[in-house]
Amino acid sequence: MSTALPQSTGVIAEYRARLAAGSIVFDSAQASAAERLQALWAKLRGYDPHPKAPPNGWVGRLLRRKQVDDVSDHPNGLYLVGDVGRGKSMLMDLFFEAADVPRKKRIHFHEFMQDAHRRFHAIKRDNPGINDPIPALADLIAEDAALLCFDEFQVHDIVDAMILGRLFEALFARLVVVVATSNTLPDDLYKGKPGRDAFLPFIGFLKQNLDVLVLDAARDYRRERLHGLNAWYVPADTRADAAMDHVFTTLAAGAPAQPGSLMVSGRKLAVPLSVPGAARFDFAALCGTALGPGDYLALATHYQTLLIDGIPRLSPDNFDEARRFVTLIDALYEHRVKLYASAAALPDDLYKSGEGAAIFERTASRLEEMQSDAYLQLPHLT
Repeated sequence: MSTALPQSTGVIAEYRARLAAGSIVFDSAQASAAERLQALWAKLRGYDPHPKAPPNGWVGRLLRRKQVDDVSDHPNGLYLVGDVGRGKSMLMDLFFEAADVPRKKRIHFHEFMQDAHRRFHAIKRDNPGINDPIPALADLIAEDAALLCFDEFQVHDIVDAMILGRLFEALFARLVVVVATSNTLPDDLYKGKPGRDAFLPFIGFLKQNLDVLVLDAARDYRRERLHGLNAWYVPADTRADAAMDHVFTTLAAGAPAQPGSLMVSGRKLAVPLSVPGAARFDFAALCGTALGPGDYLALATHYQTLLIDGIPRLSPDNFDEARRFVTLIDALYEHRVKLYASAAALPDDLYKSGEGAAIFERTASRLEEMQSDAYLQLPHLT
């Protein structure tokens, strides 16, 4: 959260500075996107439609709707969509850091929705007579930020789908500007999922309030940064740890790594370390605890890349862990998640004999395929 206006000459100046420093290479699609973000940056200089919070805290927010300022030139936000590795997060970094908006917030979209659900239920719990918590929730969010920047805008959950339309309508009514990155075009959000017909009006509303910009960069810059790095490190020793650290740092591309969580069937699945698009786990945290197919599906649809440290040799002695690992790899493979791991042995040697060894042969084959260039170039499936 920012509380003071940064001194900045905008997105283009920062973009050119990175070009001059050699930290990025020129890409015409990225340059065009930077121009669009520069135009939005100029419109938003000093943007603060609600500089003062309403009095009386929660009571004031719940008993009355906050008046919205008449801002006739309220700008549309931007929905930046493109394939993985095309530079969306880098451009968002430039825009967010340069934005001269006193109250701004950048957050992973999944984390935003988790927080929205938490606040929604807290309002209902603390105010049993309230009929509709959405206006009060929108007041809270709009009070925090006049500019919301979302990483990885994606909708997988029916509960999210049902709340989004009314929540975003209330946020836009409060003149909140949204900028989002996504791998999915608005028209393809929540596609093929139950209840999508009820979700379609939100898509139209989103497109009315956010200009859609397709980042059609020709190169996968994240993949290029990872080119030449192994995907499977044996044995799982200190050198493997250092190599995995390097992979994770490369994936982060300067974004801060932090713990996170996913909601699975109404409970939290802890993610020890994550950056946009990638998460890192110890094997014991993934397969040594009572996780199931729903947990692994949530990881596979939410993250494009997964790092697993310390995969041990598997056998009938740790069959429960091996069974969970098989289920995990099936989910990752089916959704084309990229896997980097340190392990006690190569895939074919992980589970050599005993009950379950024959079943593991398919998993070993998938693990080998997941290291191939052909697999690594496949798009992530959500």
